[in-house]
Amino acid sequence: MFQLLHQGTHLIPVDFLAVKMPGHDLDPIHHKILLSNCFAQGAALMAGKASDDPARAYPGNRPSATILVDELNAATLGSLIAFHEHRTFVSAVMLGINPFDQFGVELGKAIAKQIDAGGGDGFDPSTEALLAAAGIGV
Repeated sequence: MFQLLHQGTHLIPVDFLAVKMPGHDLDPIHHKILLSNCFAQGAALMAGKASDDPARAYPGNRPSATILVDELNAATLGSLIAFHEHRTFVSAVMLGINPFDQFGVELGKAIAKQIDAGGGDGFDPSTEALLAAAGIGV
């Protein structure tokens, strides 16, 4: 995934979410290493690195944002979810997309009703195998 972010042919914005206070009782060095790696990936995506070896050349100027919260609790998690929902809505409005038309979601709901009603004959082999493995084969 990170190779795609660093060297892929498409720019893919990424958000890094980091928490100051660890949510574990491990040696504090573990959390410091996690935070260091988080911040370093954002810096590497921004700066890149030139090299004569194409496999080791990173163009940089790749979009990322880092959100650092004090602790992970219900309030901060709710705030992060609300922030991302609002950002998605604003992006859709700016792109002229109606974010409330979810025809793909509606299709999935219709297929779920078909499965629940026992009318799931003719699904692709992958879906049929998943239904059988879950014990809800039709």
